[in-house]
Amino acid sequence: MSNSKLNMEGILLFEQPFARVPYENYRKVFRTSQKNIERELGAVQSTSNDLSKRVSTETLDEQEAIKSVETMIGRVDNLKRKLSELQEGPGTSTQAVMRERLNHLHVLDHLQSTHDPEYVRWEDTRLDRWLVDWALRHGKEKTARKIAQEKDIEALVDIDLFMDIRRIEEALGRYSCTEALAWCNENKNALRKLKSTLEFDLRLQEYIELNRARKTQEAIAYFKKHLTSWQETHMAQIQQASALLAYPPTTTCGPYKRLYDPSRWTNLILAFRLAIFNLNTLPSEPLLHLALYGGLASLKSSACYDHGTQNPDCPVCDPAFRELAKEVPFSHHVNSTIVCRLSGKIMNEDNPPMAFPNGYVYSREHLRPLTSVSQALEDMAFWNNGMITCPRSGEQCEFSKLKKVFVS
Repeated sequence: MSNSKLNMEGILLFEQPFARVPYENYRKVFRTSQKNIERELGAVQSTSNDLSKRVSTETLDEQEAIKSVETMIGRVDNLKRKLSELQEGPGTSTQAVMRERLNHLHVLDHLQSTHDPEYVRWEDTRLDRWLVDWALRHGKEKTARKIAQEKDIEALVDIDLFMDIRRIEEALGRYSCTEALAWCNENKNALRKLKSTLEFDLRLQEYIELNRARKTQEAIAYFKKHLTSWQETHMAQIQQASALLAYPPTTTCGPYKRLYDPSRWTNLILAFRLAIFNLNTLPSEPLLHLALYGGLASLKSSACYDHGTQNPDCPVCDPAFRELAKEVPFSHHVNSTIVCRLSGKIMNEDNPPMAFPNGYVYSREHLRPLTSVSQALEDMAFWNNGMITCPRSGEQCEFSKLKKVFVS
């Protein structure tokens, strides 16, 4: 029963982005609402204070007062409309998604064992989510949407987020920073907390492109407006960039040639993806891969990469997973598990290892009668008049000559 007990800490470790993404979306709605309130009510407060001063000095006539009050009422009505649109649109949909995801996680509170049928269903849903995540990260939008629709998990996956990522990355691929800068502006405070330099990198690239087009006056104006404010943290880069005014795109001077290198756009795409993943606590690898890494790391051994010692029942030895397993370290076992190279069966007290006179060891019992090679020792002796053959050396001996091996 202890092996079937739910490891809640391990399960929830994978679920941080699952809850964080709708939280970040709702935070944006709240921040937009806050900005609207501060702007509109600030203007109302300013107008009200002005009215009070002019009334006290008797410099305000009735018509001006009525006009000022109507202006304030208009601002308040406009604020009410904007807040209603936010609440009924993105706010309501985000709340629904957050509620659905929390309910999905809440199911685990009532489960005790991995054998519980309800947990099996929950695991199936989680696997579907991970498959959608994998498809979205690999640009397979139609596949992701089809899985989400058929499994009815649209509220549990981040299709909209990845569509935004794709839209901004495609714009960067067209050498346009506009969409990425708009995203930076929406998430300015969060990026500042993360100490992200993405906005500076985007501004620098726009300045570089103006120099590439030899629009000198526009480049100087852009430099003053958008780059000088970063001098406390990026002075060296700003100084180097300022010299681009004197260097054309055809320059062979190393530092400036690198600034004109088109590969910088690829780096910007990677930097943007890293920033948006960090903001939403999304891992850089697909969640499906991370789960597979965990399982493969517990099984991987050097024998998995030696053709002579591969086990057909080992996932790491399977070509489909062997390449993925290269990313993880070898497993560390306090107690070793010994597997027979003939039968693929674990050798233990019920199936003890038996040693040939030449030192090679195989299991005693037969597991799968597929071929003569897959027969273990007892089965081999039965079909060969008590004689057995070592499959590695070809040496023959009587079954009684084998010695039982005790592993400590």
